[in-house]
Amino acid sequence: MNTSQKERNIARLIPAVNSQDGAGVKLKRSLGRNPATRIDPFLMLDAFSSINPDDYIGGFPPHPHRGFETVTYMLDGHMLHRDHMGNEGDLRSGGVQWMTAGRGVIHEERPKMAEGLMRGFQLWINLPANEKMKPAAYQNIEPEEVPVITLSNGCIIKVIAGECELEGQQATGPIAGGSVAPIYLDIQIPAGKVLTLPVSDTLSAFIYLFEGGAKIGDSILADNVAAVLGAGDQVTIHSTGSAADSINSADATDQPARLLLIAGKAIGEPIAQYGPFVMNTMEEVEQAIEDYQNNTLTD
Repeated sequence: MNTSQKERNIARLIPAVNSQDGAGVKLKRSLGRNPATRIDPFLMLDAFSSINPDDYIGGFPPHPHRGFETVTYMLDGHMLHRDHMGNEGDLRSGGVQWMTAGRGVIHEERPKMAEGLMRGFQLWINLPANEKMKPAAYQNIEPEEVPVITLSNGCIIKVIAGECELEGQQATGPIAGGSVAPIYLDIQIPAGKVLTLPVSDTLSAFIYLFEGGAKIGDSILADNVAAVLGAGDQVTIHSTGSAADSINSADATDQPARLLLIAGKAIGEPIAQYGPFVMNTMEEVEQAIEDYQNNTLTD
């Protein structure tokens, strides 16, 4: 650890709540369950996980978006995608769908399980005013396209977006750059091990634990809670096995911690949102609704 660096500790916790979207798809929503739970530039984070097809079989029928980006990351199962641009994709376990709605997109998504499980995340990333009306774009990123860094202590880091450099290994995700410079990492830390990652103080950042147990400083990370990081230059995460009270706990197991680390540059602009439309003013939202009703949203 570089002791000259300042640690980013947990400044705020945003627990996920049970919710539904689309045609009754059951999910847990942390970021975005109300306007006060956004973390600029991130608008929403949904986690979905089920062994019961009835929880998601209705999927997400055709629906519009304008003014932001959606990132779907599949851990297990499939997500079938189709949009007005003619794109069709089968998002597999470990794959990513990065869609820029921009001026407008109309798409549908159909989740399917694999080996009895359907699990993943969807993140919404805001766009600045000067990019909200840019042309829509779609990328289907195959699992094999996501670079992986494996450290000497057994930590595994999948770099979905942004750059990561540790122990002389450098990886750039298939999504890099852009106005908010997103970082999206899927991190696995063996029980009892510690990982220190640089996370620039210029970026808003949060961590979402979804397997095992972990601590940051004296703060325990709970499952399905977005832990917003305070000021600093790096974050140090202790994997605690299944017991989250202490890394030396007698009842800890050898289950690794698995979590997302997501970061990006804050935009600092007003947000006006009505469902799938995210603009800067309500007048712009009303225009998006009118465009959708007039079939000109994607023109």
